[in-house]
Amino acid sequence: MWKSIIYKEWLKVRWFLIIYAGLGILAIGNIFIKVQHDFVFHEAQNYWYSVLFQGFQYFRYVKFLPLAGALAIAVAQYFPETVNKRIKLAFHLPVNENKVLVMMMVFGTVCLFLCYALMFLAFWGMSTVFFPAEILHAAIISVLPWFLAGFAAYYFVALIVLEPVWKFRFLYFAAACAFIPLYIQYTVSGGYAPVNLKLAGLVVLLSISLLFSGYRFRKGEM
Repeated sequence: MWKSIIYKEWLKVRWFLIIYAGLGILAIGNIFIKVQHDFVFHEAQNYWYSVLFQGFQYFRYVKFLPLAGALAIAVAQYFPETVNKRIKLAFHLPVNENKVLVMMMVFGTVCLFLCYALMFLAFWGMSTVFFPAEILHAAIISVLPWFLAGFAAYYFVALIVLEPVWKFRFLYFAAACAFIPLYIQYTVSGGYAPVNLKLAGLVVLLSISLLFSGYRFRKGEM
């Protein structure tokens, strides 16, 4: 039964995952093509100086990559379930309803994590080629909340799409607009170091929110 549920989820998101992962790697590669270009024309020492002392962030274009993937995958995974209330078919399986929702959420989270891990490793590996450890450490601290923002966006979109009551949808959307910007505020490189663990904890708490919308969907609220 669980294998069938996982396979169904895979069929819904597979092309979105493949395309997003490919575009993400290309975007990361493009960032470092520009870095290499600037190294050639401005010399490494001058480039490092601008990063260390002038606040230049060579990784700034990474900021919205996780959000874009989260939105695409969440919509691809959950919107089909709302067409003619198809998700109710899953709720009639001989499996606990909450476990079905949790399985869907875990599947989407794992898919996002694999894509993010691929992009993060590419970013980390290429950064080690061009930058010393001090710059690399600050850059990693800065991009981590952007990936956390992707997970938060995934959970919010799932919550909004599956929510059957429109007034709650608007409330969840407003909450998302207030919550997600916390992860993508502009700051100096490494500025998120004191709060990254707390932001990760908030994402973990948010991950269970889908059960609330699922409960109302099961009860037939509109």
